[in-house]
Amino acid sequence: MKSILVPVGSSKNAQSHLQYAVDFAEAFGAKLYVVQVYNVYTKSGTMIKVDHILERESLDFLNKHVASVNKKNVEVIVKTFKGKLVDTLELVSKSLDIDLIILEPRTNSIKDEVYLGKTSGKIIKQTNIPALIVPEGYTFGPINSILFALKSAVINKVDALNPLISLKNQFNAKLNLLLVKTPFHSASDFVIAEDLKAHLTSTKETENATTFQGVLEHYKEFNPDILCVVRRKRGFFTKMWEKNSILKRDFYVTTFPVLVLSGLK
Repeated sequence: MKSILVPVGSSKNAQSHLQYAVDFAEAFGAKLYVVQVYNVYTKSGTMIKVDHILERESLDFLNKHVASVNKKNVEVIVKTFKGKLVDTLELVSKSLDIDLIILEPRTNSIKDEVYLGKTSGKIIKQTNIPALIVPEGYTFGPINSILFALKSAVINKVDALNPLISLKNQFNAKLNLLLVKTPFHSASDFVIAEDLKAHLTSTKETENATTFQGVLEHYKEFNPDILCVVRRKRGFFTKMWEKNSILKRDFYVTTFPVLVLSGLK
């Protein structure tokens, strides 16, 4: 990983989250882009131009934010962008050749019952950027064990595995595969591609209604430092992502980050 993106909101966890991102980037020798996306909604008859004001205030905020953490030896680049959140992040990620976006669960939400807020949920649901969701207040540390949960091991886009393999190789971590047989699985779903098999430490098969339920039943057996899942049109968080926010009662992780890969097919 060479380039990592961190969108900044206004949560109380923002400083802790940025420090995690800096520590993570340092482990890979990666550049860290700290960004804020703003939009302008003007009322009819408004004469004052506010674009430059918002840009200046946003840059000032980001610079103070970055100054509040220990940057270590990481190259931290601050940028602001005007536009719609999802579209802008997609364009920024392509132009900056971003390998991973690091998200806090709630960038703006103050509702205590929310695990993944509307903004973070929208980024996960509506973009195709590999993302790492880091629990609030989580401190970066060695990654010794990764749990990769799949309902189909069919891989047509090998490059989609790159963030996972980079993590595994960087920390020499164990990579345990959890294959979940859902009611509509086919035999081909459990034929593990050689591109993945070469990296696996172990494989476990389970039968559950969804991949999500399979993870809830078995993740404690593996005690992972990171859970890895795949973004699909009808995938891991599908039922919960009918809306952009996700409630703690539906999914709540405080003990490890969640790596969300782009679709493998």
